Amino acid sequence: MKYFLFTLIVLIALVQWILWFGNDGIIDLWESRQNLQAIRLENSELEQRNNELKAEVIDLQTGLQAVEERARSELGLVKEDETFIQIIEKKDNGP
Repeated sequence: MKYFLFTLIVLIALVQWILWFGNDGIIDLWESRQNLQAIRLENSELEQRNNELKAEVIDLQTGLQAVEERARSELGLVKEDETFIQIIEKKDNGP
């Protein structure tokens, strides 16, 4: 009877070990869920970025105002009869 009880306890411990720490065990399931949550968050951020880029593309395709704004801000272009003034602030280097 002692051997039977000992064998039963060892088998239960082995099953618990496999359940918790084996391949596809509970710990792997928790890690997979955390990875899935991180991937979903990243996907939602990328989807938002894609939507912003789509809106910008549509804006650039349909209107000249967006093209003009981009040319002014990124390329520093000015219209005829306009004067471009750039103010450079002087940095203090200390005493």
